[in-house]
Amino acid sequence: MSPLPRRIGLAAAALAVPAALVFTGVGVGQASDHLPSSSDALHTHSAHKAAAASDLDDPAKKEIAMKLVSSAENSSLDWRAQFSYIEDIGDGRGYTAGIIGFCSGTGDMLELVEHYTQQKPDNVLAKYLPALREVDGSDSHDGLDPDFTKDWKKAAEDEAFQDAQEHERDRVYFNPAVQQGKDDGLGALGQFIYYDAIVMHGPGDSEYSFGGIRKAALSHAKPPAQGGDETTYLNAFLDARVEAMKSEEAHSDTSRVDTEQRKFLNEKNFDLTPPLRWQVYGDPYEIN
Repeated sequence: MSPLPRRIGLAAAALAVPAALVFTGVGVGQASDHLPSSSDALHTHSAHKAAAASDLDDPAKKEIAMKLVSSAENSSLDWRAQFSYIEDIGDGRGYTAGIIGFCSGTGDMLELVEHYTQQKPDNVLAKYLPALREVDGSDSHDGLDPDFTKDWKKAAEDEAFQDAQEHERDRVYFNPAVQQGKDDGLGALGQFIYYDAIVMHGPGDSEYSFGGIRKAALSHAKPPAQGGDETTYLNAFLDARVEAMKSEEAHSDTSRVDTEQRKFLNEKNFDLTPPLRWQVYGDPYEIN
């Protein structure tokens, strides 16, 4: 991966009007303001594991995770509508595109197009591979303009390219995050918290990458796998995540933590069980 950190959810979030969005089977409504009192019973790691709760790689839970990330990344719960998305959001990472924001400046877009070309050599994006290698690590569009965005949208109509995006999302981000969450003894919520962090900050061990955030959390609390309390540990992780977000202006809106992930944690919803109600950038969402 490039030394550039991963980018935040789309800076264009101000364009969102989620109250006007309609999704099949998904309502959008005001997030609850209720937070449990300190007297609410703590749910321990062993308790939710004893209930045979599903991990985040359960298909139904994975679908929830995709919608939660899309609410922050694209101001929409319809994550499958984002295969064709592409723009330069001015964050120093070049073009940002696709279902989790592959970037021309951070290496993951290059790896995606390489994988797509391995699966389907004669594709409309293959000719951009030399340019993508050149611009990796920068915000340059050299060799990509003027037709790259048009060709990306054309490729997004190809089921093979959609499959490639999902493959790379899982290989680089989802699977490593879920596995680390399992290793740390976390339930579906904790696994999702890890996944959302790695999507934004990228894998690696630098201070504000996923590995660095986890290291900072471990310096303050033990995860359940080490005998720690799940709530205490996840709060420590989210504290470190917020610090990482605020280190860069483009990441400074922390609502995806404050009024989404921290809300679920305060509700002790370790298993990400619907109904889920949250806000991102002040906009309300709901999954029933």
